[in-house]
Amino acid sequence: MPALVATILVFVAVGIGFLFVNLLVGRLIRPANPSPEKGEVYECGEQPIGSPWIQFDLRFYVVALLFVIFDVEIAFFFPWAVVFGSATRAADTNLSPAQRAEAAASLAPPGTVAPVPAVEPDPELMSAFARFAFLELLVFFGVLLVGFAYLWRRGDLDWVRSIAAQVQKDHKVYGPPSPGMEK
Repeated sequence: MPALVATILVFVAVGIGFLFVNLLVGRLIRPANPSPEKGEVYECGEQPIGSPWIQFDLRFYVVALLFVIFDVEIAFFFPWAVVFGSATRAADTNLSPAQRAEAAASLAPPGTVAPVPAVEPDPELMSAFARFAFLELLVFFGVLLVGFAYLWRRGDLDWVRSIAAQVQKDHKVYGPPSPGMEK
């Protein structure tokens, strides 16, 4: 264990060293010619109008964050599809034993040096594995749908949402505010 900790500490030290060396080299090499034109705000070829410190609509941020979350989760479907396709192919009794062995070999963990020996995989075991992989996908997709339904119900996917409608909805759910509780 101490060798593993030492290896990790060496990697962290080298990474931090790279960071500080690059920052130091940049500070020493780059010219220091500040000018008013360089300090001016510039956005997409348009001259700025007004203060850069404006109220930013949070819906842009929420929509971007939701896109990234669901996009990353959908990216997990690709490795699943590879494993499911290999398991289904290895369970297919219509293929030759060599073709099924090749499909089962693709289920081996990445980084194995020697190829998996060409033994005929058990079709029942591969079929059970494929069913398990499919059930796993359904659970994963179900979690995605629950999250999507929650966001939809909460109204985070409604682009145009008026404050008056939100207050009216809150009054329906919680009732009107008490006389002493108003602002």
